[in-house]
Amino acid sequence: MPKKILRIDMTDLKATYEDVPEKWARWAGRGLTSAIVCDEIDPACHPLGPNNKLVISSGWVTGSPGAPSSGRTSFGSKSPLTGGIKESNSGGLSGQKIARLGLAAIIIEGTPEKDKWHTLVITKDGVAFEDASDLVGKGMYAVDEALWKKYPKTAVIGIGPVGEMKLSNAGISVNDTENKPGRYAGRGGLGAVMGARGVKAIVIDDTGGPGVEIANMDLYKQGRRSLTEAIQEHALTKKDGALATYGTAVLVNILNEAGGFPTRNFSSGNFEGAGKISGEAMAEIVAKRGGEGTMGHACHPGCIIKCSNVYPDESGKALVSAIEYETIWALGANCGIDDIEYIAHATRECNDLGLDTIEAGNAIAIAMEGGLLEFGDSEGALKLFDDIRKRTPLGRILAQGVEATAKAFGVHRVPTVKGQSMPAYAPRAIKGIGVTYATTPMGADHTSGYTIAPEIAGVSGKVDPLSDEGKADLSLTFQAATAFLDSSGYCLFIAFPIMDIKKGWTGMVETIAGVTGMDIGDDDVVPIGKEILKMERLFNERAGFTSADDRLPEFMLNEKLPPHNNVWTISNQELDKVYEWVHEN
Repeated sequence: MPKKILRIDMTDLKATYEDVPEKWARWAGRGLTSAIVCDEIDPACHPLGPNNKLVISSGWVTGSPGAPSSGRTSFGSKSPLTGGIKESNSGGLSGQKIARLGLAAIIIEGTPEKDKWHTLVITKDGVAFEDASDLVGKGMYAVDEALWKKYPKTAVIGIGPVGEMKLSNAGISVNDTENKPGRYAGRGGLGAVMGARGVKAIVIDDTGGPGVEIANMDLYKQGRRSLTEAIQEHALTKKDGALATYGTAVLVNILNEAGGFPTRNFSSGNFEGAGKISGEAMAEIVAKRGGEGTMGHACHPGCIIKCSNVYPDESGKALVSAIEYETIWALGANCGIDDIEYIAHATRECNDLGLDTIEAGNAIAIAMEGGLLEFGDSEGALKLFDDIRKRTPLGRILAQGVEATAKAFGVHRVPTVKGQSMPAYAPRAIKGIGVTYATTPMGADHTSGYTIAPEIAGVSGKVDPLSDEGKADLSLTFQAATAFLDSSGYCLFIAFPIMDIKKGWTGMVETIAGVTGMDIGDDDVVPIGKEILKMERLFNERAGFTSADDRLPEFMLNEKLPPHNNVWTISNQELDKVYEWVHEN
């Protein structure tokens, strides 16, 4: 049975199923969310107004039997944070369940009666619109618990109080296999878009769903076997590899040693307390406390990389999952804080309130630079989440993100591009990721073109991170390959083995061809990814973006970053080359 588009109108509380039009038929995941956003959303609309929409789609292979680490969900919209197109990506339970219901995408549009909130319950029989007034004001831990009591073992997509307030740092939570929040489509403020639609939560129950059709089972199985073998062979992704052993926080010491670990609002590339908040330190605490704590945790069913973790409290009871590298950096080093216990509690606050940890940590660092707190004040930083929960003016400013906070506190050193704050890699010390920050349509976003793989990890060959040479081409290639991967439903971390092990790349492509029936090969990945990038780039141009928006902050051009004492030196002309092909022909 061909997949359908489920369109949910929140104005009339009506749901309809539509055939997938031919122009969208080849897309899934990010490719499909971006295609729908480009076709149906006016680039000039207000992101919180009635003409924006929230689009949800799982990838080409998501929900297919045994595809390794393939449970991602794409959320797309016009971003309240950047004002441009946004795809934000999450693990958790939702992707596979959406796919197994036979849905190519869910489009949520319209606005409900004022102050009305709903939970959407999606099953094989349709959509029920439930009154969510009993959930309003609650954090995501309580929301997940309440909805699983009523709908056990379902996927729960939801927003916390920050999304209800429609603030620009609101993320969208997806529950994990233990029914805990923390799998976030965090970046870009899409939780505010969901809030503007009057949707507090979405329950996905795939019981009795049609499942995912496989066009060529033999080809699919062949590709699945090759890809699985590559993942299990690679040093970073194998069963006892670096990611399973130490989580993504294995990068803390690595980036710190490389001088690319941004500290105290991007004023240095080294943090003297890095060892105390590293993946190695976290693994020691988890092992010592035992109980429900664990490294090597899967963020969604079928993940074989298992880079997630469950951090326990002193009694061994689960406190939060997961503490990621970017979270440790944003809430820790960038605020001058080397206390992992504080980071765990702050992460739980973000998960509950519905905040992107990257933007939240950066906003606190900006407030520290503006004099609200001293760098290193973990007690004061944790109290700021009370302001957000209480909806005070200060709390609202912080939850609007970095640029709003910088304006409120008179700070000019603002590490953003297109309104979105930079993640945990210093672009003056790692030039390729700086090109990605500057040029991706998504705003400063490491996952849009993760050149850290070759520049730091040496994946697919070592590249000098301090060199400007070839970084425009490197970033574009990674941006295109990532757009393809984000459309597949696979976790971005399969990039490590597929770039180093040829059969992994081929296997990934074969699984997609096997599921969809598309006639594609290894050399089609980057061209298909560029088609997605072109759609996104043109949307942003129609929204008013120009090449002047593809720039890093002024302070990075003239302030030297210790320990290498580099400034940003890649020219504007070189940055403009990244997307000059969009208007060729």
